[in-house]
Amino acid sequence: MTDQHQSDFRERMTILGELDAASFLPWIRRHAAKLGLAQAIAHTSSDRVELDITGPVELIDMMEIGCLLGPIDVWVETIHRTPIGRIS
Repeated sequence: MTDQHQSDFRERMTILGELDAASFLPWIRRHAAKLGLAQAIAHTSSDRVELDITGPVELIDMMEIGCLLGPIDVWVETIHRTPIGRIS
């Protein structure tokens, strides 16, 4: 059996939409924790959240899908992802 090493990636996830619900930021933190991702909120406003997130790319993909489907009291229009770097 081969030992597969997964590298972690760091990305800036910019979430745009109607995001002024007080539940969205705690939801982001809980969802990232459930996926085992490190996260830091870099910017928040009623229409934009910038999130720095670190972990395996597959789990970052899952985080993106989760945010698109996220809490019912927000409306996510789009998510832009920008690679920041790779962590070995």
